[in-house]
Amino acid sequence: MKNNATKYIGNELTYIKKVLNSENWSSTAGNWNQMLETEFAKKFNANYGVAFNSGTSTLHSALEACGVQEGDEVISPALTVIMDTTATIHANGIPVYADINPDTFTIDPSDVERKITPRTKAIIAVSIYGLPCDMDPIMEIANKHGIYVIEDNAQCFLSKYKDRMTGTIGHISSYSFENTKHISCGEGGIILTNDEVLAERARKIGGHGFKNLKAIEGRVRLNQETFQNPHYKRHDMLGWNYRLPEFNAAIALAQLENIEHLVQMRIDSARCFLDVIGDNECLVPQQTPAGYENSYYTLGIRFLGESVLGITWEDFRKKYVELGGDGIYGAWALPYEEPVIATNQFAYRNKRIYDNLKYEKGICPIAEKIQPQLMQFKTNYRDLELAKYKAGILKKTMEHFGI
Repeated sequence: MKNNATKYIGNELTYIKKVLNSENWSSTAGNWNQMLETEFAKKFNANYGVAFNSGTSTLHSALEACGVQEGDEVISPALTVIMDTTATIHANGIPVYADINPDTFTIDPSDVERKITPRTKAIIAVSIYGLPCDMDPIMEIANKHGIYVIEDNAQCFLSKYKDRMTGTIGHISSYSFENTKHISCGEGGIILTNDEVLAERARKIGGHGFKNLKAIEGRVRLNQETFQNPHYKRHDMLGWNYRLPEFNAAIALAQLENIEHLVQMRIDSARCFLDVIGDNECLVPQQTPAGYENSYYTLGIRFLGESVLGITWEDFRKKYVELGGDGIYGAWALPYEEPVIATNQFAYRNKRIYDNLKYEKGICPIAEKIQPQLMQFKTNYRDLELAKYKAGILKKTMEHFGI
């Protein structure tokens, strides 16, 4: 059974043509970024949205906006992509890792509390696989110690935590529009916040530090008489070029118009697989606690077949693919186990603070145990019948191994 459904189901081509026919292909003068930011913030119940060229530049800019400086510590979960770590390093911060909850795979607030020091500046709360973190205790910890909370919602769109929209609970949040995400324009991202100061800082950090950038305005060439004057001084802050091209903004806006459908398709696809798995001791799904909504960027499963029946992770995946299933993805290696961190290769960035920084095995034992077990099943289907078909292949795979 083939997937003939297109990835783009709305106004993507229409909007791209409008950008092509305009004179403004850059966010410095165009309107598509402005429209995307406004509509995204409105959809997610936030005051300010700031578009970026990736979900990594959003993290770096958020950290800088929160005032992370040389030697400040930033706590992030041990189970996440390395970008939370590298963004911290780009801001000259020190990555600190908190362990995870074995049932939800998200950051454990109690371990966050244990890792707090006088140098802690921020917590990056990552919503893994579409499931929100336990935000109430995280915010209590942050308020107690006077530190910032950055919600990394790259995998979490329209999810709710106790009736609150994720992305509006922390001080600032980060979303990704990378190719596999709920909204995709190839590469891109956006920051949300209710704090005008953080929004303006983040925008300037991502836009070369142009002084006329504001929390709600990302265009810098609105007044040509002023901008083209040789006496005009443009920059009042150090920044990078993290701007989102107008083409990407147009695609993301078209995707945003169908976000409820795109998210629901992932939820429905995940349920197809969950129905097949049922209550099984070898395949244990990520737990979604009461009061949480999971948007299922992917379906995370702990594979315990090796300890229960002697079936290896690799053998199970191989049979699933042989029978026609989509590839099962393994979880990323823990950031501090990646060679760039484990060998201290990154220390050249700032030898004064990184030369003696070491991460020993055992600092996050739950994450270290669970990471090799994790299977990530695709939910990014545009055809629910195809998802049901693939779930049927999973059932055949389980039957093959007597699971």
